[in-house]
Amino acid sequence: MIPKFGYPHVATWGGQTLTRHDQAPAGQLQERARPREYAIYAEGLRKNFGSTTALDGLDLKVPTGTVCGLLGPNGAGKTTAVRILCSLLRQTSGRAEVAGFDTLHQAAEVRYRIGLTGQHHAVDEVLTGRQNLVMFGKLYHLGPRIARARADELLEQFALTEAADKQAKTYSGGMRRRLDLAVSFIMAPQVIFLDEPTTGLDPRHRTEVWRVVRSLVDRGTTVLLTSHYLDEVDQLADHIAVIDHGKVIEEGDPELLKARIGGDQIDVIVRHEHDVPRAAGMLESVTGSIPQTSQELRRISSPVRDRVAALTGVARTLDDAGIRIEDIALRRPTLDEVFIRLTRRATDSASDGDRADIAPGAGVRP
Repeated sequence: MIPKFGYPHVATWGGQTLTRHDQAPAGQLQERARPREYAIYAEGLRKNFGSTTALDGLDLKVPTGTVCGLLGPNGAGKTTAVRILCSLLRQTSGRAEVAGFDTLHQAAEVRYRIGLTGQHHAVDEVLTGRQNLVMFGKLYHLGPRIARARADELLEQFALTEAADKQAKTYSGGMRRRLDLAVSFIMAPQVIFLDEPTTGLDPRHRTEVWRVVRSLVDRGTTVLLTSHYLDEVDQLADHIAVIDHGKVIEEGDPELLKARIGGDQIDVIVRHEHDVPRAAGMLESVTGSIPQTSQELRRISSPVRDRVAALTGVARTLDDAGIRIEDIALRRPTLDEVFIRLTRRATDSASDGDRADIAPGAGVRP
């Protein structure tokens, strides 16, 4: 749905000013939102659907010009949070601001300044890729010439030039996703919400989307990213908020979160499966930590404090005991491990209950 514009949105592209306006006083055509410390600010957000609590006091602060990765298991409240921040859903209590405007009381102002790529395609499959982009440009009140020029640039940027004049229904799933993303970028929005943006894309095109996102951030756009590809979040996010049971359970930059769950780790793979228990005991004596073991994989893993001392100490101890090693390595925890450990901890500490997100469309304002 394209809202009726009562005030302009102004963005810069290619040295030109892109302005969408309708019934706006002439003196306001060059108005810009004032720079703010946080492009997204949420405090105590709650959302209840009957007896189901989708958000339970969510707090979130996203500095302007950064990428925030919003992580959480299915049903944690991510989609509900995004819909509230995009002014598509009314919160039960709490407050939220996007680009300095209240999402509840200044919804139109919020919508002028954001882009949204949801989990489902929103392009017209009967139109060509070029026609889709030109149409959306005109709906955003760009002039025909600028709309066509912007469409050409986005088609090239998203590697769709060769298919530009083919109907979208002939596109592969990955091509449709790239076209959907291009539509969200037409107005170079101040804040863009990317909800699972690279689902269905191959690694090469995922990398291309990452490049586009980085270029937007370099120009000052703020991005809120939800994704089940944790390597994607690790690549793009300046800050990560892990959400479960409708609230943020941990946040920080990727390296900080990895350090919080144990820092460096040593992994040892022994040659013979029967040596795993004995090797585990030796790792514990060297590292001072209880290791995790996999008998089937012949792997023993243990957190370490002093990387070099642990590596040489473990190798020497196992060699002196006659235990043959196939591989030994030091590594940092992955974001996958951070995610699993944090959400498992939250699940263990929470009471059982229905955590499912409400189906799309529930409670949306017309």
